[in-house]
Amino acid sequence: MEVNNQRRASGLRDKIPDIEKTLETVQFLKRRKPDSEPLETTFELNDTLYAKAEVPRTEEVYLWLGVCYALIKFRSTTGHMLTKIYSTKANVMLSYPIPEAQSLLESRLETAQTSLANCEEDLDFLREQITTMEVATARVYNWDVVQRRKENAEGKDSKEIDPEKAPNG
Repeated sequence: MEVNNQRRASGLRDKIPDIEKTLETVQFLKRRKPDSEPLETTFELNDTLYAKAEVPRTEEVYLWLGVCYALIKFRSTTGHMLTKIYSTKANVMLSYPIPEAQSLLESRLETAQTSLANCEEDLDFLREQITTMEVATARVYNWDVVQRRKENAEGKDSKEIDPEKAPNG
C-alpha cells in the first residue's frame, strides 16, 4: 500500500510540471495578437536534435488525452511542415480551441495537485500506522522476554502464559 502511494505520488510529481509547462504554452499562444508575425523558435525533437521553425498565430492546439501534452503544428524555415509533441504516452489526441484547452489544462492541474496532496496525506497516515504497529510489536516482544525470564527464574514451563498478565498494548 505504501509503495503504491509512493509510485502514484512520484508519477504526479512528474506529471504536474509537464501540465504546467503545457498550460504556459497554451496561455502564450492565447496572448498572441491576431496580426502578430510568425514566431521563430527552436523545438527539441529529441534529446540531442533540435529544429528551427516559425509558429504562426493559431486558434487551436492538440492535446493528448490522459497526459495532456500539447502538440503544435508549424512550418519550418525550410518550408517543411513539422509538429512538436511533448510526449507520446497516450493513444488519443484531440484538437481543442485555445480557451477550452486552457480550461481543461487548468482543471487537470488542479486535480493533479489535489491528488498529490491526498497521496502525501495518505503516506503520512501510513507511516504513522507503521510506527504504531512497530512499537506495539516491540512491546509484545519485550513482554514475552520478561515473562520467559520470570518463568526460567521460577522454573516453570515457558509454554504456559497467564492471560491476566498479558500486555494490553
